[in-house]
Order: sequence, then structure tokens, then C-alpha cells
Amino acid sequence: MLQAIERLDYSSKIKISVAAIIPLYNGAPFIRESLESVISQSEPVEEIIVVNDGSTDDGAEIVRELAKHYPIHLITQTNGGIGSARNRGIAECKSTHIALLDQDDIWYRDHIEVLKKPFVSQSVANLGVVYANLDRIDLSGRMVCHNFLDQLPNIHPKVSLIQCLSQDMFILPGASLIDREAFSKVGRFDERLSGYEDDDLFLRIFSAGYRMHYIRKKSVLKWRIYSGSTSYSAKMSKSRMIYFRKLINLYPDEPRLHLFWARDAIVPRFFGLVQHDFVEGLRFRDLPRVTQAWSDIQEISTFMHKSISRRIKLVAPLMGLLYRSPFRSLTRGLLSFASRRRRKKRK
Repeated sequence: MLQAIERLDYSSKIKISVAAIIPLYNGAPFIRESLESVISQSEPVEEIIVVNDGSTDDGAEIVRELAKHYPIHLITQTNGGIGSARNRGIAECKSTHIALLDQDDIWYRDHIEVLKKPFVSQSVANLGVVYANLDRIDLSGRMVCHNFLDQLPNIHPKVSLIQCLSQDMFILPGASLIDREAFSKVGRFDERLSGYEDDDLFLRIFSAGYRMHYIRKKSVLKWRIYSGSTSYSAKMSKSRMIYFRKLINLYPDEPRLHLFWARDAIVPRFFGLVQHDFVEGLRFRDLPRVTQAWSDIQEISTFMHKSISRRIKLVAPLMGLLYRSPFRSLTRGLLSFASRRRRKKRK
């Protein structure tokens, strides 16, 4: 009887196929380890697609070498950014579900096995995304933090639009499995974005009514963060402001319904992020970063309460003056003086 029940339960589960999609751009130092983590999965994927996005190093040669021994499909295109590379790979695949992996990250061996279970068991209706916790590693692969998402104030899983708009989603593509039908229905990655393209996609999946299932107690990814990561690039800050403008246009305040998406969620979120960039720029005496952050602060402030916006505008001419020649040397001197004062206080 028990065996019959087990057979019945097994037959009630659905079968899904998974395509691993990996964008490649000058990732020669990491791509072999990333691909090996896909190849060695306890539950194999049906497709492995690497999209060479105009690399100038020998990363593509490493992929070709591995493709002699494993079923890896390498696609080459001119550089279009990570969103373009992911879109191309997904368009080429035939699987029902998409597993994304960045070239410098590593899947744990049971990554696919863990993320497939909620889809296969159909325990959550209208499921669009399953994602899990992750571990953070440094450039050389040393462990920095286990269960990294537990260290953040972000809410998981997202159950309201205000949660999605008021803070970074922090659903890592490399720690997620996406229903391809959901991906197709909400549209592809926004190729204007190089940073926040994942937030944008997962927000659209949420807004379309799909459910998101979060596996809190299991890390499925080693997420490599270092100074050369996109998270710390000028490209990221530019992309952030494109995304900010997109959200402002998509979710304007609706006072009659007492819904203040911009005022209560979008503006405070992005102001805090840009303010952090400004402070970090001062801390590391990074003049271009400070200049860009100050410009972004002024733009975001136009959507804030009038009194706050007015105060920012009053100091804007002075701040702008300090970042222009011939005052740059003075600004650098002030930043250097402030840095020395901080070091003395610590002693």
C-alpha cells in the first residue's frame, strides 16, 4: 500500500527542464570554475548556454575547450551588456525553466535539485520564481559570509508592491530558478540596464501576479564580490538612475487612493543609495564618484518634499563649485585633511 501511495505521489509531480544561461565578458579567470559547478550538479541541467558578449580575453577559448567534453553551447555576439547576453541565451534555449549564473559565481552541487523541488511538487500555485539564500566569497574564493541574505534588512519573500519598491529586491539571478513562461509574459531583461536589470525583471514578475518562493535556510550559490564587480562600478550608478526614472514613471503617486509609491518608497530608497555613494566617495577621495552622486542627489531631490528639495538646491551651487577647476585641488585638500583627522581620532 505504501509503495502504491509513493508511486501515486511521484506520478502527480510535473517534469521540468532547465537551461543554465551564463553571460561571458572578459571572465577568463573565473569561467572554468563557474562552468564546472554547472557540470557537476547532483541533478543535471538539460542545456548549458554560454553567451560570449564581445570578450577580448581568452574566456571563450576556455569554454570551447570544455565544450569538447561536455554539452556546452557557445554563442558569440558583439558586446551588448549583461541583459542582452541573458536575453540571447534564453531565446536560444528550449527548456521550461531558466537558471542564470554570472561568470564569476559558483553554484553549490545541489543548486538545481533544491530550486526545482517547489516547481516539481506544485506546492505553490502560479509559481514564477524560486530563489534561495547565498554565501558571499571574495576575489580569491575565500568565504566571507554564510547565508548572506540573513544579514540584510530586506524582506523575503516579497508579498507586497511597497516591499518591492522601497528596497532593493536582493533576489540574486544566480540563486534563482525562473519559469520561462513567466519570463516571456513580462518581457525580457531591460537592455538599457547594467545593474538593477534583475530587480526590474523580478518586480515585473511580481506585478504580473506570479508567486515567489524563498528558501531561507539553504544557500545555493557562492556570490563573488570584489572591487572590480559591477556592484561597485560607475556603470552601476548610471543604471541605477535609469531604473529610478523608470519606476517614477511606472508608479506615480495616487493621492486619491492614498498610494504614495514615489514619496514613500521609490524616492527614499534611491536617495539613501545615492547618499551612501556620496559619503563613500568622500571617504575614499573619489572625486568622480562624489560628483556623480551629487548630481544624482539633486535630481532625486526634485521629487522630495519641497522644503527638503529647497535646502539641497541652496547648497548645490557651492558643492558644484568645489568639484570644478580650479577648486578641485582645494577639495582634494579638504578631503585629505578630513581623512587625517579621522585617523587621528581613531588612534
